[in-house]
Amino acid sequence: CPPLGLETLKITDFQLHASTAKRYGLGAHRGRLNIQAGVNENDFYDGAWCAGRNDPYQWIEVDARRLTKFTGVITQGRNSLWSSNWVTSYRVLVSNDSHAWTAVRNESGDVIFEGNSEKEIPVLNMLPVPLVARYIRINPRSWFEEGSICLRLEILGCPLPDPNNYYHRRNEMTTTDNLDFKHHNYKEMRQLMKTVNKMCPNITRIYNIGKSNQGLKLYAVEISDNPGEHEVGEPEFHYIAGAHGNEVLGRELILLLMQFMCQEYLAGNPRIVHLIQDTRIHLLPSVNPDGYDKAYKAGSELGGWSLGRWTQDGIDINNNFPDLNSLLWESEDQKKSKRKVPNHHIPIPDWYLSENATVAVETRAIIAWMEKIPFVLGGNLQGGELVVAYPYDMVRSMWKTQDYTPTPDDHVFRWLAYSYASTHRLMTDARRRACHTEDFQKEDGTVNGASWHTVAGSINDFSYLHTNCFELSIYVGCDKYPHESELPEEWENNRESLIVFMEQVHRGIKGIVKDVHGKGIPNAVISVEGVNHDIRTGADGDYWRLLNPGEYVVGVKAEGYTAATKTCEVGYDMGATQCDFTISKTNLARIKEIMRKFGKQPLSLSAR
Repeated sequence: CPPLGLETLKITDFQLHASTAKRYGLGAHRGRLNIQAGVNENDFYDGAWCAGRNDPYQWIEVDARRLTKFTGVITQGRNSLWSSNWVTSYRVLVSNDSHAWTAVRNESGDVIFEGNSEKEIPVLNMLPVPLVARYIRINPRSWFEEGSICLRLEILGCPLPDPNNYYHRRNEMTTTDNLDFKHHNYKEMRQLMKTVNKMCPNITRIYNIGKSNQGLKLYAVEISDNPGEHEVGEPEFHYIAGAHGNEVLGRELILLLMQFMCQEYLAGNPRIVHLIQDTRIHLLPSVNPDGYDKAYKAGSELGGWSLGRWTQDGIDINNNFPDLNSLLWESEDQKKSKRKVPNHHIPIPDWYLSENATVAVETRAIIAWMEKIPFVLGGNLQGGELVVAYPYDMVRSMWKTQDYTPTPDDHVFRWLAYSYASTHRLMTDARRRACHTEDFQKEDGTVNGASWHTVAGSINDFSYLHTNCFELSIYVGCDKYPHESELPEEWENNRESLIVFMEQVHRGIKGIVKDVHGKGIPNAVISVEGVNHDIRTGADGDYWRLLNPGEYVVGVKAEGYTAATKTCEVGYDMGATQCDFTISKTNLARIKEIMRKFGKQPLSLSAR
């Protein structure tokens, strides 16, 4: 049977009860598998249920609210940096009225189940025979001698159909989409991509961006009406997932999204057809297949919080990118600094490119991909929380670990984050409880990365400072590795947001910068008055600049050409405003060109 949903929060706080609790922050409502403690630990958000006394009469119980066939129990110790507490053995009891309890028995009497031997690795115990009841109770019998009675748990059980049960009807969530709702290992993922490509050969292409540490190819699927080529004037978008191999919900959502887009395109859904015709979309479901492999082998409930998070060589891909923030901020702080750092397209420092730098091969592959394709907007799907985080992810002050650190495009990023959060079924729901310790309701399910926790070298900051692409981190669910039975509901939760966020790539201004002969000028700098962050044109002279509605003075400059400015207005309707430029060569550039033509080098100006 699947989990009842202590970890996914399907089981509400009101369904959890305990004999005693050490304090509110260690109450029964915190006894959920994989729940994480706050930094301070002794606040309202602690990392387990802990009994108020250490004796064999303590218990924690779950009210399933309907008859359920209970089949197993998974336990974990208390999540804590400072203390060690776990239960080493326990009894299991069931009841239909929460007064008369029956213990799980075998021939020799009450079964004593073996619990944990440390605090983080989950331990599964199957009941000798499944039991049908409404309530289930765990009664710790022994615990780590230097600690106290603390545990986190998940219950495995199949709810029995009960047509009269109001709770059952209210909480059922079904989907009408005919998609492959299961966890796909590497081989199955590859197969699914081939199936989608076969169904929609005219709009899809499979390619890989490199290999993992263990030599697995990092496959991506492109969805576009002209797969394989960049069309002038058409923006490029990407979703990536699985940088942490154990956060697998994002991976499955991307696989579901590619199936969904192919089916809807074939069915003629105008919204999807329009999106595919006007956008080049890249979907990269598994950036860290080696890590995923470890998590997959343990299975959805038994990997704990971090098994498979890192790459094979122990690197966290998410913050393995070059720290360009420090370079930019140092240059801004020292006005007379000799090394002037531009406010965009900051080059990667030499030390990072050297062979001995601690950089994962997967990270290098992503960087090469981001440099090759002119992405405008991207989302990296993560798990374990329900929030959209936008840059900067690193605090500017050296003395703080949390501080709101906005980019020059803060308003645009906040809009982009809100566009995903507000269309998600739960993210902005004020009634839902926090996943672990943070309540993101005050900002409507969005957060500035640095005000949450600072990291240097994040993919979002790097993308913003090194490329034209605006990148956000989308945390798609409290449970990093939900059970297969949860996937249809998770798809329903995220489907609309996944599409709405892609559509935001068509917000702001776009255009082509040409010379007087109509030839596109690559690498021209596009600036917006009042925003200290520029972008550059692509190889064909085309550009896209994400902006919120309003009127903007836009400038363009390119080496050897005269600069130009014009006013461009961004409206509230979807679709970027066309804002083209034609610029002519400067006189000096013209003279140089003529002299080169006739084989004469211009003298240096000082000699002249």
